[in-house]
Amino acid sequence: MVWLVIGFALANWPFFTERQFLVRKPAAGEKSFGFRLLELLVGYGLVILVGIGLETNMGAVASQTWNFYAIVALLFLVMAYPGFVWRYLRRRVS
Repeated sequence: MVWLVIGFALANWPFFTERQFLVRKPAAGEKSFGFRLLELLVGYGLVILVGIGLETNMGAVASQTWNFYAIVALLFLVMAYPGFVWRYLRRRVS
């Protein structure tokens, strides 16, 4: 359960902040879509590392094949959907 909450938070943070890696604002004023994808990829890597760390604390780490990582990547993209909708698809009322 903890792993899913961390995954959901890391999947959505690129879309809810304008700071690059939560550190500095971009010079252009707004992050590009490509940079958001880079942050999403870094978040995926962090989720994998957190999962391995949690599994190590519980016992031996099971070896995984590419199928596991592909399914986790797709699950991570599904969890990022609310942030994507909020950033790019919602109607802006002015």
